Amino acid sequence: MLALLKIQNLALVEDLSWELGPGLVSVTGETGAGKSIIVGALKLILGERADRGLIRTGSETCSVEAVFDLKRPQAVDTVLVENGLDALDGESLIIRRVIGASTNKQFVNGSPVTSAMLKQLGEHLVDLHGPHDHQSLHSKERQLEMLDAYAGAEELVKAYGESYRAWRKASVEHDELANSERASAQEIDMLRFQIADIDEAQLQPGEEEEIETRHRLAANSTRVVELGNGIVERLAEGPHSVLSELREISRMMHELEKFDPQLAETFSGFSSAQIELQEMEDAVRDYAAGIEFEPGELDTLEQRIHVIQTLKRKYGADVKAVLEFREQAAGRLARMENRGEELEKLAALVQKALKEVGKAGKELSAARRKSAPLLAKDIAAHLVDLGFQQAVFEVQLLPREVPGVDGLEEVDFVFAPNVGEPKKPLRLTASSGEMSRVLLAVKSALAKQDAIALMVFDEIDSNVGGNIAGAVGRKMASIAERHQIIAITHMPQLASLADRHFVVSKELQDQRTRSTLQEVRDADRVEELARMLGGKSDSAKAHAESLLKR
Repeated sequence: MLALLKIQNLALVEDLSWELGPGLVSVTGETGAGKSIIVGALKLILGERADRGLIRTGSETCSVEAVFDLKRPQAVDTVLVENGLDALDGESLIIRRVIGASTNKQFVNGSPVTSAMLKQLGEHLVDLHGPHDHQSLHSKERQLEMLDAYAGAEELVKAYGESYRAWRKASVEHDELANSERASAQEIDMLRFQIADIDEAQLQPGEEEEIETRHRLAANSTRVVELGNGIVERLAEGPHSVLSELREISRMMHELEKFDPQLAETFSGFSSAQIELQEMEDAVRDYAAGIEFEPGELDTLEQRIHVIQTLKRKYGADVKAVLEFREQAAGRLARMENRGEELEKLAALVQKALKEVGKAGKELSAARRKSAPLLAKDIAAHLVDLGFQQAVFEVQLLPREVPGVDGLEEVDFVFAPNVGEPKKPLRLTASSGEMSRVLLAVKSALAKQDAIALMVFDEIDSNVGGNIAGAVGRKMASIAERHQIIAITHMPQLASLADRHFVVSKELQDQRTRSTLQEVRDADRVEELARMLGGKSDSAKAHAESLLKR
């Protein structure tokens, strides 16, 4: 659940620390008191775009922090690990967002992250419904997602999606080759020439660096030998060479050690340095002696470099790129010369992939056909609780002529709210007030399958009143047995059923308006419900008390 929500300097909220608690949490207050700020804060936590105009006047930044305690963090852990963070391992998930005039920073458990990652996490944390979110029920794609969730068909959906993408990929490759014009003779000749041009050079990976090094030595061989011999001469030849001087120093050290043996440690590194210089002299002597080039070798190296540079200008930035160009050209030539054979291979691949689509699609369709009437029956039962005593609700599956991205059929929720009315697609029949109740019935039917911890209903009870308002409240309370629910509402019937009741209000302090959030209990809660019922008369208070007792 969402255990804690902190808001600082967001719109009218100066400093708010809200501990929610489990179950059904209602938020009420006068219109304009600031209830929408809570929804705005949650949207920021979920990675929505930040409006810097929300920063409280006089402040440089605003911040929102949410602490989630999750009993089943597997989906959240997957997102964390995929984005390079540690899994929760029993810890709370802390999301913090800071918005300034020129900055927008977000953190998960103290580590900086992107807003895109917050959106990924949000899909597993909060299910937020506003006054118009019931319109999502108009989408056939969304309806199909709901049916698949009810059927527990996630793995079947995944398997079908993989086979469908493989089939489409093979189909596109086949169609591109089938619809392309036959390659011209000139293009085939050009490819053959390019391949032969590269093959004739017999390039070897890494040879360019080796040849350039050899060329530098050949072009400067006299100077290279001169430098090598100069080093050898100064190290070893002549009475005052470095090694001669070192031998004299060594003799003097040994003699000095006879007088003071403690100096042995001081001189301990000298012998190894002397040996290293001797080895260096031997190596340089051999190197200088080995610098020999055949007559004409420099010309040969220059010609080879010219060949490589010419090929690089034609086909790539280096030898590796030239060889890769050759392989690509050879592949294209093979496809052109064997177009018919390639088409046959692709056609066979398309048919094989289509069979896999059909197999995966039939398994998914079977799960959908089994669950569709059960989901319809479940939703219809919840609709009865919400005041649709004679409503008809069906989940119809309509076969597709061609496999679609989400299966072999599409779905349509069909609804008739009143006796005697024909069944029509949900998007063509229900009013906004009816759609709010249908959405609630669907969420109730899917409550067991829905792994999202927190549901937020932001005034979805608009256009609902009377006895129906009480039914809506009871249905939310029922969902709250499995989920934490925040209900921002104007309905006293709903607010009275909440496990905890909070009131948003505005107050003037130091010539500044600010919104506050306070939990109401006992007499204070009666006062708030009475206000929502239309006043603070004795009859309104009596009505409020009766709602609480109920």
